[in-house]
Amino acid sequence: MPLHLTKVAFGATSVEHLAERLLVRAEAGPVFLTTRYLPKRHEEIAGQGSLFWIIKHTLIARSPILSFGEAEAGRVAIHLDPHLVLTHGRPKRAHQGWRYLDDADAPADLGGDIESGDALPAALIGKLAALGLV
Repeated sequence: MPLHLTKVAFGATSVEHLAERLLVRAEAGPVFLTTRYLPKRHEEIAGQGSLFWIIKHTLIARSPILSFGEAEAGRVAIHLDPHLVLTHGRPKRAHQGWRYLDDADAPADLGGDIESGDALPAALIGKLAALGLV
C-alpha cells in the first residue's frame, strides 16, 4: 500500500488557484517542493504516493509524487505531477510542513482532474467541502 503526504497549500485561496500555480510552474520546468529533510519513509511514497493538498482545513486535491531529489542548499526536492486530481473533501487541520497519510485514510478521487471537466467544478467542490457535504 502506498504512503502519502499532506501539506497546506499556502497562499492558495481555492483549488483553481492552486492548479493555476502548479501549471505555471510546469511551464518553467519540473514542478517540485523543497523540504529540509528527506522523509524517512520516502521509498514507500515515491512513484506510488501523492501529496494531498489542504485548502481551508480540507483535503481537497492531490498531486502524484514522482520522485525525490536534491535541491539547492542541501535541501530535498519532492517532484510532483503538475496536474491536480480532485478528491472527496475530508476535514484536516492545518500543520506546518508535511505529514504522512496512510492509504487507508486518504480520501477517494472524484473521478477526474481539474482540467478534464469530468468532475464537478472545483469552486463548487470547495463550497460543498466547506459545508461538510463532500
